[in-house]
Amino acid sequence: MNLANLDLNLLVSLDALLDQRSVTRAGRQLGLSQPALSASLARLRRHFGDELLSRVGNSYRLTPLAAQLKPRVRLALDGVERVFTAQPEFDPVESTREFSVLVSDYGCAVLGDTLAQLLSEEAPAARLRLAHNTPEAVDQAAQTLLSTDLIVLPHGFISDLPHGDLHRDRWVLVVSADNADVGDALTVGQLETMPWVATYHGPTASTPAARQMRMLGIEPRVQVVTESFLTVPGLVAGSGRIALLQERLVQLLPLDAGVRALPPPFELGPLVEAMWWHPVYDRDPEHQFFRDLVRRAAHQATDPLP
Repeated sequence: MNLANLDLNLLVSLDALLDQRSVTRAGRQLGLSQPALSASLARLRRHFGDELLSRVGNSYRLTPLAAQLKPRVRLALDGVERVFTAQPEFDPVESTREFSVLVSDYGCAVLGDTLAQLLSEEAPAARLRLAHNTPEAVDQAAQTLLSTDLIVLPHGFISDLPHGDLHRDRWVLVVSADNADVGDALTVGQLETMPWVATYHGPTASTPAARQMRMLGIEPRVQVVTESFLTVPGLVAGSGRIALLQERLVQLLPLDAGVRALPPPFELGPLVEAMWWHPVYDRDPEHQFFRDLVRRAAHQATDPLP
């Protein structure tokens, strides 16, 4: 395929059409007339040999090829935007760039406020986008990081990509504050019989601490699965359930959260939170500025654990 013969404007039209699933709405989004966008759709259909949008009743649905193209088109547009907005020198004071981070609600609770404050002070016209990371995004980290600046995640999930360590944490066990069956310490037997609240419980989705437990032969009896660390205290309080949480997150909970933290009855490795990025951005001045900002935010937000 000769890329010189391709019109980049078609990529913009394709993105809007796949997003809106309507020529009229896509035209409105792009500020184009319906006939102009209909002409673009016709060219795209000829190029791909596919309808892309198929009418079903009074609406349009994406064809299988269009559904496959949708994330690729967004990724390609992000890449094009990065190319044509690149500057020989980066001045954070003048930057209107959006910096994006995929991060858990735990990471956001620990670092988010400090990071946002630093960015507003040093790059007042820039914008910070904090998006929830997902097992799918992490499993395809190399591709994800082509359109996202950073993934903030502990070690143990991503390999063969550049990273920088941010802070350390410890895992603790949380039980309901009024759980009379649990004293000042937990036993391995209790961990095996008590019902669990698990985070990211699946074949490829799990916390490092849960993986270590299984390696020790402790298989939790999972009763509730959540993909939000901040929901764990509410799912444990007033119940007989147990869960693993990061100590820094527990320290941020209100006094009336209804849970208490206990040390695990076995040795758990430390949680080392890190930021990960794609090597294509190693020398990018904007990216270097943002990575340094995240490092400084982590240093300010996290005192050493006792």
